[in-house]
Amino acid sequence: MDAKTIGDLTAKYRGTIIISTPTFYAAYVRKIQPEQFAHLRYAIVGAEKLRPPITAAFKDRFGLELIEGYGCTEMAPVVAVNMPEPRPGSVGRPIPGVSARVVDPVAGGGPLVGEEGMLLVSGPNRMRGYLDDPDLTASVFHREWYATGDIATIDADGYLRITDRVSRFSKIAGEMVPHMKVEEEIQALLEEGHTATVVSVPDEARGERLIAFYSDPAITPAELWEKLTATSLPRLWIPKREDLRQIEAIPTLGSGKVDMLSVAKFVQERLAAKPETIARATG
Repeated sequence: MDAKTIGDLTAKYRGTIIISTPTFYAAYVRKIQPEQFAHLRYAIVGAEKLRPPITAAFKDRFGLELIEGYGCTEMAPVVAVNMPEPRPGSVGRPIPGVSARVVDPVAGGGPLVGEEGMLLVSGPNRMRGYLDDPDLTASVFHREWYATGDIATIDADGYLRITDRVSRFSKIAGEMVPHMKVEEEIQALLEEGHTATVVSVPDEARGERLIAFYSDPAITPAELWEKLTATSLPRLWIPKREDLRQIEAIPTLGSGKVDMLSVAKFVQERLAAKPETIARATG
C-alpha cells in the first residue's frame, strides 16, 4: 500500500512485471518517478473496475498499457487476462484450461453471446467447495460450473466484459438499477483521486432507494445532483439530493477494493443522522 516503497523496490531490483489494483495504480502515478518503473514490461490490473482516466494517466507517465484481468478466490484466482495489446473495456479471454459462459441470470438459459447475463466459469483451478458449508457450496455450483455472481458479456471473439455484480442491483419501482453504472457517472464528476460507492436501503414507496457516498469535498451534494441530472442516467437511477453524502474517505480493503461490509455497517449506524453529521462522524 506504500507507493514510495513500491517504486524504490521496483527500481532496486529492476522489476519487470507488476500486478496491482486501480486504486494503487492511481497512487503510483502520483508518487512514483518514471525512471523507477523503467524496467517494467507488463503492468497487470484487476480486483476492481478500471476507469479510463487511470489507464491514460499511467500510460502517459510510464509509457505502458495497463493489462486488465479478472479472477475470483474460488478460481484460485485467475479466470481471464488480456494480452499485452489489451482490448479496452474487457478483462481479456479465459486463460488456458479455463472455460467461461454467460447465461440468463433467472432462467439459466444460454450460452449468451453479446448479451448481459450471469458469468459461469469452470476449470482445474476451481475450488472443491466452501469448508464445512455444503449448502453454500451447492448454491454456487451448476454442475461443473461455478456461478461467480458477476454480470458479464462475452463477445464473438471470447473477450469478457464485467458489467456488475448480481448483489449490486436494486429493484426500484419495479426496475433493476445497477449500482456500478451509477458509481461510474458519479466518479466521472469528481476530482482525480476521489472515489464513490453506491448502496441501497429499503424504501416503503419504491421498494429500495440508492445512497451514494463520495469523498470529494470540492463538490456539494446539491451540485453533484444537478450534474447527475444532466448525464444520460435515467432519473429513476439518480439518488435523491439528501442521499448524496460527502464523507472524508471511502473505506477500502488491503486490495484497494471498497470495503462493502464497513460501508454497510456505516449505513446501518448512521442512516438516521443528517448528512452533515455523517460527514463529521467519518472524520
